[in-house]
Amino acid sequence: MDKVCAIFGGSRGIGRAVAQLLALKGYRLAIVARNLDVAQAATSDLGGDHLAFSCDVAKEHDVQNTFEEIQKHLGQINFLVNAAVINRNSLLVRTKTEDMISQLHTNLLGSMLTCRAAMRTMIQQQGGSIVNIGSIIGLKGNFGQSVYSASKGGIVGFSRSLAKEVARKKIRVNVVAPGFIRTDMTKDLKEEHLKKNIPLGRFGEATEVAHAVVFLLESPYITGHVLVVDGGLQLTM
Repeated sequence: MDKVCAIFGGSRGIGRAVAQLLALKGYRLAIVARNLDVAQAATSDLGGDHLAFSCDVAKEHDVQNTFEEIQKHLGQINFLVNAAVINRNSLLVRTKTEDMISQLHTNLLGSMLTCRAAMRTMIQQQGGSIVNIGSIIGLKGNFGQSVYSASKGGIVGFSRSLAKEVARKKIRVNVVAPGFIRTDMTKDLKEEHLKKNIPLGRFGEATEVAHAVVFLLESPYITGHVLVVDGGLQLTM
């Protein structure tokens, strides 16, 4: 059976690093981003039999159509990675309601919608594997990130509950919770200051998180697990 993986948020950062590893392992990939041109550029860098798709994960109709297109062109989806994310740091009292909604919709509701769409295929196949990208902030919280923390904390509760619901169908659901990783999302952070609180003394690389994602995707006896990849940051928070 072909190993077909849909990676939402696969055009940059952690999602792109996951795509690069899976491509080397012979997976057929659907690289999904909100902007089709960006998705196509990321896909072309992979070479091989991979396709790009555009999707707004916060829109139910868009998600469903995307899954139908992926299955039409690549076949049944066995694996799903949810890496689409937005983060708008702000104290809660200064956060606009529309910014709250956009973070919750993309980071949490989006994963719910893509997982639900994937379930229909995976249940028919009697098997599948899902990894949702959470965050150490969703586990520990952080100043100025209350909304982002809520969206990523919700990923943990959602994923563990879903893991219980679908385990009898041989579908596994896990979470990877990164700390500070060098991506576009963290490029404006003061690394020299922040890394003093990280026991390993540095920000992580997207590829290091990607290895954890691939490990959980392929581990047949792990489900409902949260794997933290943070250089020990949780020890100091």
